Parts: sequence; C-alpha cells; structure tokens
Amino acid sequence: MATGADDRSGASERAGDAGDDARAAAVATDAALARRLQILATEHWGLLAARSTAQNEVLTRISIYLTLVSAGLVTIGLLGQATRFGSWFPVAALAILGFLTVVGLLTLIRMLTISEEDMMFVVAMNRIRGGYADVDPTAAEYFLASTHDDFVGMTVTYSFLRRRGGFEQVLGSSLIMSALVTGSVGGMFAGGLCAALGVPTGGAVTIGVVVGLGVVATTAWYGGYRFTGSWRTYTPRRPSAGPPAQWGPR
Repeated sequence: MATGADDRSGASERAGDAGDDARAAAVATDAALARRLQILATEHWGLLAARSTAQNEVLTRISIYLTLVSAGLVTIGLLGQATRFGSWFPVAALAILGFLTVVGLLTLIRMLTISEEDMMFVVAMNRIRGGYADVDPTAAEYFLASTHDDFVGMTVTYSFLRRRGGFEQVLGSSLIMSALVTGSVGGMFAGGLCAALGVPTGGAVTIGVVVGLGVVATTAWYGGYRFTGSWRTYTPRRPSAGPPAQWGPR
C-alpha cells in the first residue's frame, strides 16, 4: 500500500513539474514575442523618421532651387533693362544661368538618391510589417500596406487601392518636374553660350533645345536604370503570391 501511495505521489509531483515547465515556457514565449515586437516597432519608427527627414530635405532643396531660378530670371530681366543689354550683359546672364544649371544638376542628383532611399525605406517597412504578421497572423488582414518585401509589395504600399502605372508614376514625380526646369535653364545657358561664341541664332536655339531635352531624357533614363538595378541584386524574404484582390484584373 505504501508503495502505491509513493507512486501516486511521484506521479503527482512529475505532473506538477510538467505544468510548471509548461507555464514557464508560455511565459518565456510571451516575453520573447513582446521583445520581438518592441525591436520591430523601434526599427519601424526609426525608418519612418529617416524617411520623413529625407522627404523634408528634398522638398526644401526643390523649393530653394525654384526660388533661385525665379530670382535669377528676374535678375537677368532687370539687368537687361538697366544696361540696355550692353556689352557686359551677356556675361552676367550666362554666369547666372550657368550657376542655376549647376545647382539644378546637383538637386537632381540628390533627388535621385532620395528616391532610391524612399524605395528602400518602403521595402524595409514592408519586411517589418511582415514580422508583425508573423507575431499575430490575424492582424495581417487589417493592413492595407503590404507585408511583402518584393517589387509587388512595394507597389502595393505606394498605391493601396488600385494599380498605378509606371508611366503615371514617372510623369507625376517631382524628379521629372525638376528635370524639366533644369533642362530649360541648361538649354538657355547652352544656347546663350553658343550665341555669344558667334553661332547663328537658329543653331544656338537648336543646341539649347537639344541640351534641355537631353537633361530630361538622361534624368529619366538614369533614374530607371538605378531603380531596376536595385531589384536585380535584391532577394526578398517574403515574396508576394500575386497582386492584391482590390487591384482587380489587369
């Protein structure tokens, strides 16, 4: 009888130990999930702050450049009236246009860089959003932004409700607008320089138009080259199964 009682007592103790282990594992699991969520949220907010800073910077630079262009053209007009387009007016006008062209090219370079950074921020936040979905799969159905860190996921995050064409995205971008302004200023500088060097008016105008269109075309091509090049060397962690249902058929 004593032996049976001892066996029951041992079994009860082992069951109690197993229950304690299960509760400890559950607590450890909950702590690990909470720690993971805290790490993901910290990284998410860091990316949001960096993206906001980059966007504010590029908007400020665009505003400064457009202000300089406006002031520069007004200055050229005032100089022309004050000097009656005298002998030193072409030099002053070309200096102003040359300065504006250089500032415009530098602005375009920074805009290309920030456009690439913005894409990287979106992809990184998509991956973190996927981490949230791993922790709580039921939360994924409430995300309109994508939880996939591939090309389709990026485009979904940029446009939740409908498929946005690349042509529309490019033409509506601040980069192309700035490229048009820089191309116009650069074209005027190139044409004015040619005219100052004795090139006939028709030829100077043609050269100016070609230079301006070249700036716009080169900006668009190089931006596309950098964009596609980024995806050629990148391997997503959570690839998309396909476009979202709200996009509808192609």
